[in-house]
Amino acid sequence: MVETRLFDLSGKVALLTGASKGMGKAMATALAEHGAKVMISSRKLDQCQAVADEINAALGLSGSDKRAYAMACNAGYKEQLQALVDATRTQLGPIDIVVGNAGINPFYGSMTKIPDDAYDKIMATNVKSNLWLAQMVAPDMIARGKGSMMFTSSVGAFGPSTQLGAYAISKVALIGLVRNLAAEMGPQGIRVNAICPGLVRTDFAQALWDNPEAEKRANSQIPLRRLGEAEDFKGVAVFLASDASAYITGQALTVCGGSHMRA
Repeated sequence: MVETRLFDLSGKVALLTGASKGMGKAMATALAEHGAKVMISSRKLDQCQAVADEINAALGLSGSDKRAYAMACNAGYKEQLQALVDATRTQLGPIDIVVGNAGINPFYGSMTKIPDDAYDKIMATNVKSNLWLAQMVAPDMIARGKGSMMFTSSVGAFGPSTQLGAYAISKVALIGLVRNLAAEMGPQGIRVNAICPGLVRTDFAQALWDNPEAEKRANSQIPLRRLGEAEDFKGVAVFLASDASAYITGQALTVCGGSHMRA
């Protein structure tokens, strides 16, 4: 039999933001499938609970044996994030794995026209909230001498955009945050990485992929000749959460079907 302990997450506790649909849901499912107990959060409790129920039912688990739990949290508010972290510790135990997947983009258009409140909201949710989250969970990981944090950036971080400029800037900043946290927390055994999706068929990115031109570009320009799917992020999450990636930190892992190759 093939040895699979490198990917075993039994006994681990994972906290996820932005996990009620799309990539977040897929990553939560994968972590639970590999043995972790997962706290699923997003702004809407009913959606989080539906995902938790779906995961537990698929694994045939209930009561004290269940692995998926739910809590509402708007990651842009520090007090709500702290409540989420506290509840996760109380219900599941010290936190071993963090997936910061919550992100927003309320503005499309030129950076010369973006209102201050839209810019501030993008930077607060996409960057600062992930710093808060890292600060809140770090004590658990330091106490154990290991832990894994992963934050969802974007291939948009690798270049300018005339329509998504503020979003792209926030994702560049998030990679910078990841690198700094990795340098600071590495001596305590904590690994911090960014995941950079390409164009993925999710509700969040629907305006970008749900048109004939985008499909045509995917079929002619992306080396794997398709758009990304939420399921493509299950293995990435398990890899980064597990001992399989024990010597990987401070990296921006690009998951894009080959559309953004870098020297």
